[in-house]
This record gives sequence, C-alpha cells and structure tokens, in this order.
Amino acid sequence: MPELIINGPGGRLEARYHHESNADSPIALILHPHPQFGGTMNNQVVYSLYHTFAARGFSVLRFNFRGVGRSQGVWDGGPGELADAASALDWLQLVKPDAKTCWIAGVSFGTWIAMQLLMRRPEVDGFICVAPPSNLYDFSFLAPCPSSGLIVNGDMDRVVPTASVVEMAAKVKVQKGIKISHEVIAGANHFFENKTEELGNIVGTYLDERMVQFELDRERNKERERERERERQRQRELERLEAQSAPSAGSGSGGDDDGDDE
Repeated sequence: MPELIINGPGGRLEARYHHESNADSPIALILHPHPQFGGTMNNQVVYSLYHTFAARGFSVLRFNFRGVGRSQGVWDGGPGELADAASALDWLQLVKPDAKTCWIAGVSFGTWIAMQLLMRRPEVDGFICVAPPSNLYDFSFLAPCPSSGLIVNGDMDRVVPTASVVEMAAKVKVQKGIKISHEVIAGANHFFENKTEELGNIVGTYLDERMVQFELDRERNKERERERERERQRQRELERLEAQSAPSAGSGSGGDDDGDDE
C-alpha cells in the first residue's frame, strides 16, 4: 500500500499498511528500533516481520515514531512513542474492527514500547520481541505478562547480552497460564545482519503454531457455546412442559353448592 498518514497525538505519523480483505483477518502492529540510533519502519528486521505476518494473512501496520522520517513531532524518550503506538493500534482496529486476533511486535527499543502497550491493551493476544534491550530498559512491569509470545535474540549481540535476555525470559515464564518461547540465533548480532531469513523462519514457524492452536481453541469455544445454547433450549422446553402439565388456578374440585336453603 502507498504511504499512509495516521493522526497521532504529536502530529501526523508516516506509516505503511498491508490490508487483507477478509473482515476477520488478524491484525499486527510492528514497532521499530530506537529513533535516535537510526531506527525507522524501514529497518530490515521490521521489514522482515512485516512480510512474515502478511504472508500468514494478517493485516499489518508499521509506522515511524514521532520525529522519524516524515512523522511529525520530536523524540520524547518513551511516553510520546508509547502514545504514538497506541494511536497506531487504534487506527488499525478502526480499519479492522472484526479482526479475530491482535498481535504486536517490536525490535530492540520497539519491544520496550510494545510490551508497555501490551500491558495496557487486553485485546492483544500475542507478541514477538526481537532483541529486547533488557539490560538497558526496565521490563519488570511484565509481571504478570498477560499474553504468550516469542522472544528472539542473537548470541553475537554486543548491545544486549544473551544472559540478560535469558534472565528476562525466565522471569516472564513463571507467570501462571502464560507460555513464553525464547529462541537464540547463532551468529546473529543486534541487527541480525545476514540472519533476517533465519529470523523470519523462526517467527513464521511460531506464528503458524500459534494460529493453528488459536483456531482449535476458537472452535472448542464455539462448540462449548453451542452446547450451552442446547442446554438452555432443553431447560426452556422442560419449563414449558411443566407449565402445561401444572393444574391451572381454580381448576381443583370444590364442594357442591346446590344444597337446599332452609
């Protein structure tokens, strides 16, 4: 799709959007790396994630944070960028109000913003975190983490050591009912140079598995709802039959009122 402009809280936001025609197609929002270190929506990892989601039938949105590219505004250190992301998700949900599931993905700094948005938006069902800077930003707010997701980093990342990401993933994993998968790509640096194809394969496999499980769960939920409706119908029919068989008021036999008066 050609260049798209979204109205954000700090001005217009430059974006790109891939649209799926199915009314209930899933949606995904992708957030780029640190704006002050060259991060844009055209980052190769962002681009790879964008097409990985699109190839699986998602309607996908990526955009430039305030002050990046043709987006208006100036760097805000986090709060403004979070507001930008919230506005982008609002736009995506307005375009696809019947989306069957909602995902968010981030790269480096974008993961920190993505996870904060995740905590504020219960409709987000899954996430992809690529190279989360857990040694530079506080991710302790992910307790408990409300959604299952995938964390990926490279073992040659000199910006974010693998040990830091392992510690972050381990802390999130302990939350009840949530499953966090963690993959480490051998030889990958912070920018996944020459490793974007491998990254795309890992993310794609994870999405395939999650979407299969999502459809199974959705069908089970539909069947449970159908069973509940059948039970309600049986109960209504039972109540109707009981009402028909019950004696009507005043229908009982009374005494003989034809006696002679004295």
